[in-house]
Amino acid sequence: MWDQRLVRLAVVQQLRAAYGIKVKGGRAQCDRRRQETATTETVGKIFGVALNALPQAVVPEYGHIPSFLVDACTSLEEHVHTEGLFRKSGSVIRLKALKNKLDHGERCLSSAPPCDTAGLLKQFFRELPEPILPADLHEALFKAQQLKTEEKNKATLLLSCLMADHTIDILRYFFNFLRKVSLRSSENKMDSSNLAVIFAPNLLQTSEGHEKMSANTEKKLRLQAAVVQTFIDYKALKKAITKLLVTIRENEDKV
Repeated sequence: MWDQRLVRLAVVQQLRAAYGIKVKGGRAQCDRRRQETATTETVGKIFGVALNALPQAVVPEYGHIPSFLVDACTSLEEHVHTEGLFRKSGSVIRLKALKNKLDHGERCLSSAPPCDTAGLLKQFFRELPEPILPADLHEALFKAQQLKTEEKNKATLLLSCLMADHTIDILRYFFNFLRKVSLRSSENKMDSSNLAVIFAPNLLQTSEGHEKMSANTEKKLRLQAAVVQTFIDYKALKKAITKLLVTIRENEDKV
């Protein structure tokens, strides 16, 4: 078993040495774990609940994934050809009713209109107590997107190694789903760029889109979307992360 502190330290050092990206210490990640563990009193609820406190489903090749996320993605896979999926808004009244049913333990997504399920999925990420893409890594992720393509991908992968294992599993599952949606863009008109623009405010829980537009705000919105698009477009995320960690570990052993 690898010492996670040493692995994190090695990743942080490599990010600084190879790409000039500085990452703050690991206290925030520990705090997030405590918050996730402390939210277990919200039994039954789906929205606004920490990921670790939600009912989980075991998905082959991914591990434990929140059951709601699996149900929503599975349902939407049947409608992946729908034009404007995630862009078109669902009914506000139906969304409120569906959300209430889900929070009371009802499994109602199979009969819900696809745009309503898509709206709930965005709301699910938006209402998490902490953004699934950790706030303490946002600035570093933005800096990574400004590198050349190959360096951008490597730096983004290294940064993902600093996230909790459960978070990485969920992100791999969800980004693989979004990639499937993007591969049907000739029908649904939702390529990875369009999906990234829509999901960035939800996955990073940002509010810039509601502020007065300025050059700095516009740049930040572009970088937020670029982070999400990098993850959507990256194939075999788990293999890439594992390979990076093995390389880092081998380099550490040589020192």
